Amino acid sequence: MIDAYEDPGTPDCRGGWHYLWWLVRRQPGRSVAGAVVASVWMALMALTPYLLSRAIDEGLEPGDQAALAGWSAAVLGAGVFNAWLGVVRHRTMTKLRMDANFRTVKVVVGQSVRLGAALSRQTGAGEVVTIGVGDVQTISTSLTVVGPGLAAVITYAVVAALLLSVSLQLSVVILLGVPLIAILVGPLMGRLQGTETGYRERQGVLSARIADLAGGLRVLNGLGGKGLFADRFRRDSRELREQGYRVGSVTSWIQALGMGLPTLFLAVVTWLAARLAAQGDITVGQLVSVYGYVAVLVMPVYFFIDCGYQLSRGVVAARRVVRFLTLEPVTGRPDAVDAPSSPAVLHDPESGVRVVPGRLTALVGGRPADSGALVDRLGRYTESAVTWGGVRLDEIALAQVRERILVADNEADLFAGTLRALVGGRRDHDDKAVTRAVHAAVADDIVLGLPDGLDSAVDAQGRSLSGGQRQRVRLVRALLADPEVLLAVEPTSALDAHTEAAVATRLRAAREGRTTVVTSTSPLLLDRADTVYFLVDGKAAAMGTHRELLASEPGYRALVAREMDALDAEEAVR
Repeated sequence: MIDAYEDPGTPDCRGGWHYLWWLVRRQPGRSVAGAVVASVWMALMALTPYLLSRAIDEGLEPGDQAALAGWSAAVLGAGVFNAWLGVVRHRTMTKLRMDANFRTVKVVVGQSVRLGAALSRQTGAGEVVTIGVGDVQTISTSLTVVGPGLAAVITYAVVAALLLSVSLQLSVVILLGVPLIAILVGPLMGRLQGTETGYRERQGVLSARIADLAGGLRVLNGLGGKGLFADRFRRDSRELREQGYRVGSVTSWIQALGMGLPTLFLAVVTWLAARLAAQGDITVGQLVSVYGYVAVLVMPVYFFIDCGYQLSRGVVAARRVVRFLTLEPVTGRPDAVDAPSSPAVLHDPESGVRVVPGRLTALVGGRPADSGALVDRLGRYTESAVTWGGVRLDEIALAQVRERILVADNEADLFAGTLRALVGGRRDHDDKAVTRAVHAAVADDIVLGLPDGLDSAVDAQGRSLSGGQRQRVRLVRALLADPEVLLAVEPTSALDAHTEAAVATRLRAAREGRTTVVTSTSPLLLDRADTVYFLVDGKAAAMGTHRELLASEPGYRALVAREMDALDAEEAVR
């Protein structure tokens, strides 16, 4: 099985079928062993009826005790050996499936690391969750076809050959069974792939919305959009449920045929064999063997249908994995130019926003997504025509952009470790610098409240902290990095009014002379900004100071007044 530190290899991303075949090729020895062991195991099941027929015809019917004992011993030996083979088969196939599972997890995690900050901007959290929770398991289960699936084909051929020695008519009926099954089940498999694909897509979208709802509830409430979002979520949930019913309907037919067709098969062949025995065309022993052969065939026929079903679902899951693996991170150009030698203007032609160096600029919009998209363009996380000092941002060396422009997302990951390591990042900072950043982010109470201060352990994603504490820790990290240009997305959205006012005042002082951009609808923060851009449909509709826009822009006034009312209510409670 793949080692935790072993290179999983380069996956074949040409499609779902190619990816599944790559998983098989990555463990050729185990795949061959699984196919051989499963084939022998299932073929020996078909051999048992033959041994029984010989025991009846050569030992029981003529009364030959020695022959009866010999054939009975052969039946017992075959049974014991096959039981051992069954254990080996199960262990081998379990290892094969687990290897595929862990290998897929490794390539998905590796791709997530490779995408880095571009991950959340290229795919939703729900997509990654769906892959990790459901698709990985579906893919590994579909590889059952390597062992029992191939063994079913071989066993079917073996039984048909054995029946040929008994009756040509019975052998022909057996051979015609597979095409009949394909005709009945084939269309259902195609329909399952279509419905399963749609279901998985909608499931990923809904999972992403759950994450968005959990992370942005306060913002939605402040903008008056909580009810609208909830109604949309209920509608999408009902649609997902209906689509799940359609998937379940197709699945139920496939599983019903998987159980019913082998039974029907058994009845038809047994009836034909009984007629032949009554007419004297076959012996009693051969009749018993025919019944045993057909009873054994129930398993291969079931595996035909089940493996087809699992493969249909596995291909759908593999396509989702392949789509994720083909995403590309933002990379630098080979002919990149140097960044401006001194602080320069960031200009976004799409929105009309100009970020002047050394000033605190605020972006205000009725839709947080518009402000977030603008920040992504200014931070070069999406393709755009943004310029920096008159030079297109995407023509500048990416390493220099990342070194001097920092996007501080309010949902950025917090890794497990000490608080000092969490806020320090990759660089070492002296205690004075850390203390200044902690004070500027109004996070002194967090440090004092922890048992070991900055050296206290913090859980992954800051689960041991409250939402407001996590937000201030992220702000500490951003201020400690001290970038030339700081782009902060909703840095105070989870804070109470008193703390927010303190953050607004200290943030301006801490970033004095440095370029800072914040997205917010909070009047406490907007009042500290040098320039405020009011965005409508992602475009700059107006600019000025907070007080100027309150006086001249009704739309801006209405948007900010909602936040002001919320702050007044909060102060009344206090």
